[in-house]
Amino acid sequence: MNATAIRTTIAVPATEVDNRAAYLGFAFAYVFGHGSSLLSRSGAVLMPGWLPVALLGTGLAAGTVFATLSSLRAQRGAPEARRRAERLVGTAWITGFAALALAITGLSTVFEHPELPTVLWPAGSSIVVGLIYIAEGAVRRNALHYNLGTWLALVASASLFVPAPGLFGVLAVLGGSAYLLAAFLERRRLAALAS
Repeated sequence: MNATAIRTTIAVPATEVDNRAAYLGFAFAYVFGHGSSLLSRSGAVLMPGWLPVALLGTGLAAGTVFATLSSLRAQRGAPEARRRAERLVGTAWITGFAALALAITGLSTVFEHPELPTVLWPAGSSIVVGLIYIAEGAVRRNALHYNLGTWLALVASASLFVPAPGLFGVLAVLGGSAYLLAAFLERRRLAALAS
């Protein structure tokens, strides 16, 4: 049997998380959700106010479902220590977004700037997601996931220097393209694990 035939018969470990579908869902959210927010808020394109939110929500929902299913599938055959680590990182999603909601509500109330939530929710959410990806990447020993998280956290933080609606453009282009690149590289990462 030649090396090519052997390589194609080796499967990726069952405990490995395949993030491709989740990355594509989140790429959709960033490119079409934040992208349409940029176009709508800049006045470049007239569209109903609900459309950017619907596009963002659709991509986020799809990405979240795919990420959850993939993580649960990978935990089935994992040792107890790995399952415990995954559960702990999983609860970080709840903690991170609860903390973000409190921070945005507090800042909006104290500084009485009604536009703050419009800017802080997209950037803050990307920062939280980036930091959790860093933790997940460390737990899973997945450098691609870790690096994507690092990129998202830094890009989202830097986007706060760009006045709205430009912030949405930064997230759409730099965040969306990072997810697309990660989806492409995830295939290569999984193939490398199988060889």
